[in-house]
Amino acid sequence: MRRSQKRLLALLASLLAVLIISALLYMVGMAELEGKQRGFWQSLEWAAETLSTTGYGADSTWNHPLMICLVVLVQFLGVFLVFLIFPIYLIPFLEERFETRLPGDCTDARNHVLIYRNGPAVASLIEELKLAAVTPIVIEEDEVEARRVLEAGHRVVYGSLEGNVMTRVALSKSRALILNSSDHRNAAVTITARQLGFTGDILGLVENPLHRQPTILAGATAAYTPRHILGAALAARASRKVSPSVAGVQNLGHRLQVSEVRITPGSSLAGRTVAECKIGRETGVTVIGQWVKGRLNAVPRSDMRLEPGGILILVGSNENIARFTEICSGTTPLKRHGPFIIAGFGEVGRKVQQLLHDAGEETRVIAYEAAPGVNVAGNVLDPELLVKVGVEEAQAVILALSEDATTLFATVILKDMAPHVPVIARVNRPENVERIHAAGVDFALSISQVTGQILARKLLGKRTVMLDQALKVSLVKSPKLVGAHPAELRIRERTGCSVVAVERGAEVLVRFERDFVFAERDAVYICGSEEATRKFAAEFPAAAKTHPA
Repeated sequence: MRRSQKRLLALLASLLAVLIISALLYMVGMAELEGKQRGFWQSLEWAAETLSTTGYGADSTWNHPLMICLVVLVQFLGVFLVFLIFPIYLIPFLEERFETRLPGDCTDARNHVLIYRNGPAVASLIEELKLAAVTPIVIEEDEVEARRVLEAGHRVVYGSLEGNVMTRVALSKSRALILNSSDHRNAAVTITARQLGFTGDILGLVENPLHRQPTILAGATAAYTPRHILGAALAARASRKVSPSVAGVQNLGHRLQVSEVRITPGSSLAGRTVAECKIGRETGVTVIGQWVKGRLNAVPRSDMRLEPGGILILVGSNENIARFTEICSGTTPLKRHGPFIIAGFGEVGRKVQQLLHDAGEETRVIAYEAAPGVNVAGNVLDPELLVKVGVEEAQAVILALSEDATTLFATVILKDMAPHVPVIARVNRPENVERIHAAGVDFALSISQVTGQILARKLLGKRTVMLDQALKVSLVKSPKLVGAHPAELRIRERTGCSVVAVERGAEVLVRFERDFVFAERDAVYICGSEEATRKFAAEFPAAAKTHPA
């Protein structure tokens, strides 16, 4: 029985009890105080008329003060019940009665990926799976969250482990099971899935790093700590000395990488268009986007103006990117000397500090409370504290704060105090990425983004770099590309994606002469939005995998 049904039955029982008690009190009061005999049914009629505020029939005046007090009390009780019953009991009951029922099973599903519990850590993964034509199905214990998933257009099964939900999700037909609940709950789900005979991949997202090994011992294929992944990604974004722990965060292939280069106001490129600068011809790199005041231009046309203070996103080999910074005077990679200032010393902040310290970088940590490893205790929103910690001489500021609102306001303060210092921010909820970019953050990474990348790589074999919600670079292979020139295929017109580079053995190609054609073993990298990448996959599908009989 639903909770609202139980509450409605309790309400009806309570109303009946109040009605009978009021009738009995009235019957006794009329006999003892007014000297008038009233039967039970007459008294019941009076109680019903009074409590429902509909008026009176035979009795309308009383003389004894106690009797008048009783009548007044019952009258106010009736008015109170009217305001209590409708909003608290009847409206929720009617809403639940007529709302869409949540699915309790998905026994018809095939080749799907099960995700136990929804949350920010799996938001990007759900989109990646949909993009790859793999159905994600969320198993959700919380009814409100289950409805949120359903309203977002994703498949959901509402149920709990105790309710044997794992027997109703076509577990044996699924490709993998992702665990996104509490650590002890993840272990219980893992054991249950293995007991039910599931032999596929079980990938756990754990909160405590010490629980990774126990999760694997319980039967998981692998276990990841999203906050540590995010910390590693932030550190890798800040310092080239830190090897990215998430494959694809910066390096794409064996010799190809994505790099960000700031255009200083005195640069020879500032104010000129991409076509005028002849960047590709002179340096061998491809411009795939430009950050300007926290906003990304993800469609870099030949007439795009290179803004002073903007950050170009380039794709090319290490040598080509180095050549770009040499040839284009006044255009330098982001500052690579000075201390890193880390604001926030929770799980993410500690991981960032640890990785940067191990790489030999100087770090200065700001946290609300003094603790080992904290250099300055105080509020990051205090400008005097930022001056004290040396923000103007910093190589970069890394905001590893637990509240997105604080991150946004801290960015505004930092950009006012030291506009030349890059700000790299942790974002907790993916929907806040755009707002924080608008505040002036140079680079923003969310748990959803980095966890989605590593899980998509594990499940789908994808090699992808998410640069922004509107731009990512992906490795693709399709038989329809082989033997053709990019211009001949009209890839950009048909899909919205651009071919930015081709890795052919030890050679990286970013310019495609007339005699160029795609070869079967080429590693082809395209750049575009989620929608454009989806169109590319439809227009140029990957080769179907064949399985031995």
